[in-house]
Amino acid sequence: MNIPVIRGVIDRRILVNYRVDRDMLRKLLPEPFRPKLVDDVGVAGICLIRLNHIRPTAFPAVVGISSENAAHRIAVEWEENGQRREGVYIPRRDTSSRLNTILGGRLFPIIQHHARFDVEESDDHYRVVMNSDDGETHVAVEASVAQELPAESVFDSLEAASGFFEKGSVGYAPSLRPGELHALELRSIGWRVQPMNVERVESSFFGDAAVFPVGSAEFDCALLMRTIDHEWHVRPGMATDYAA
Repeated sequence: MNIPVIRGVIDRRILVNYRVDRDMLRKLLPEPFRPKLVDDVGVAGICLIRLNHIRPTAFPAVVGISSENAAHRIAVEWEENGQRREGVYIPRRDTSSRLNTILGGRLFPIIQHHARFDVEESDDHYRVVMNSDDGETHVAVEASVAQELPAESVFDSLEAASGFFEKGSVGYAPSLRPGELHALELRSIGWRVQPMNVERVESSFFGDAAVFPVGSAEFDCALLMRTIDHEWHVRPGMATDYAA
């Protein structure tokens, strides 16, 4: 099936990032991925993104749809044809859109779970709470625009953090077929980020002591993107040891 390029606007994207023990991340990654490291620690996190005017490129913006979405991400690298590649592995996606959950993994190659989003925004302050219908995932973030990254961040500058995440534009995620990963590339037109001061962060994933023992996953920093034109491109999938 020839899947069209999808276009829209990133109205708001918050990247909540954790520094994670690399051995803990290795247990979560299918072949051929390994954690992409900064100062010998892995980087993983949550993307909270509101998309507007989402539609095939041949359609006008007025017919596009909007949705709140969340994705858990792990920065990865791997070898392909003798070259080092990098991107993100996405074990879970959640969305406010019923249509996305119906099309996901069928017409469009991403599996998404339906969730309820409670969002409040005023000036430069944001509050996003997400709870999935299946009870598997809870995220809560309250944050405001800041001038700099936290002093304890693994990134020594905003430019370093920006460059790290910009390179993770291709995301691989489980498909409905065992042993296969789907790939989707996000092309941001005019990439730019701002640091955030996080007042509250909750994550059922990173807070699960059975997956991440105490001290193995710690909040690192958060970044904000606003009003960014973008496109989604389907990329070739990948065979893996993953089984649904």
